Amino acid sequence: MSFSPRPLGPLGCSSIQEQRDHWQRKFSRTAKEMVQTEQHYCQQLGLVTTFFVEILKAKGTLRLDIREDIFSSIKAIHSVNQALLVHLENGYFGKGLDQFCSHIHHYYTYVDNIYNANKVLEMQLKKNKAFRRFKKLQETRPEFNNHKLEDLLQLPIQRIDQYKHFLQNLISSTSRENPEYEQLSRAMTAVCEVSQRIQDNTRHHENHLELCRVQKLLKGRKTKVLAAGRWYIREGWLKVVPQKGAEAKPKMFFLFSDMLLQAKHCSPLHSTNGHKFAGEHAYPLQDCTIEKVFGYTRSQGGLLSLTFPRTKLLLMSSNQEDLNDWYQSLSSAIRKLHSKQTVIHHRDELCRRPLHSAADNHNTPSNSSEKCLYHLFQVSAEISERAEEPPVEQDCSAPKRMKPSDVSGQRWDVAACRH
Repeated sequence: MSFSPRPLGPLGCSSIQEQRDHWQRKFSRTAKEMVQTEQHYCQQLGLVTTFFVEILKAKGTLRLDIREDIFSSIKAIHSVNQALLVHLENGYFGKGLDQFCSHIHHYYTYVDNIYNANKVLEMQLKKNKAFRRFKKLQETRPEFNNHKLEDLLQLPIQRIDQYKHFLQNLISSTSRENPEYEQLSRAMTAVCEVSQRIQDNTRHHENHLELCRVQKLLKGRKTKVLAAGRWYIREGWLKVVPQKGAEAKPKMFFLFSDMLLQAKHCSPLHSTNGHKFAGEHAYPLQDCTIEKVFGYTRSQGGLLSLTFPRTKLLLMSSNQEDLNDWYQSLSSAIRKLHSKQTVIHHRDELCRRPLHSAADNHNTPSNSSEKCLYHLFQVSAEISERAEEPPVEQDCSAPKRMKPSDVSGQRWDVAACRH
């Protein structure tokens, strides 16, 4: 029995046409869903702007600054999306989304303010009786369909993720030769940037809540956890091994991006602080080194040795998995701090190292052109010298922000070296 291949021409044309038909069906489904959801979205935004923003402005129930804190740029967003809806309903998806992204800064304003908006709204509902009554009355309108104002204020945040989904489907079913392809791609880039901003804001907000939680767990005000640029990493119990052979005592440790905080549990008999901790030592991680002393077997646990400029800390755990997690967390935090310190040190070195010493001033050429050549020679020598130095290993993970106090301290060193 022999097999002969089918003619490539008709089969190839059929396959291409089938692919085009598939793209067309996918584009049509996505376009229809996007139009329908956009209509509903604009309708819900209209409820907020009409029955809250405009009426509150007319009644004067809330001050102007409080209204802006709660509703931010939602009125401008409603206007922008109404214009987008007109283009979508007429089938101009590329043009409409391209123009929409030219006004996407209103979404940036809104997503940066959303956590503050929730806080101010909650405060007004507690303190402002007239506003509390007004909100309850508006939400009972049949147009709201049992939706609360808190839910409606989250709609612009949720809509950004929906736009990402729609644009992915539209782009994947649009030919590169189509003029709308570039417009849809630009819109996708702009929407993804807003989505990343939302994720970053969420991460910062969650970190702030963790810092506040730890701060409330600590007795008194001497130990301050809240600091700009500080990130919460983990917490847990570890035994501190004294150097003189006394009994190891369990302590609570809180690990942050720049320090390790050691605390002890307050007396459970205390009336107000029975559930809190008292801070004992705050160990900065910037100049810290860490190593495992022993305990690589699962049954025996292990010991961590942390060396600081003025002291040494031995931490023990009988749980091998927990010890490994502490080691990884501490190593990562120290490595990131060292990588930042290395970058700043290189910049500071460029400032401190002069192009020529004061003792060589008598050898400096007097002619201006000769001075230029002389300085070029000195700079080339500096670059060649540094090029021969071994490279510094950098951490591949995304570095976190430095505290303003650390940054200002480095700037002071750079400024001082110039004088």
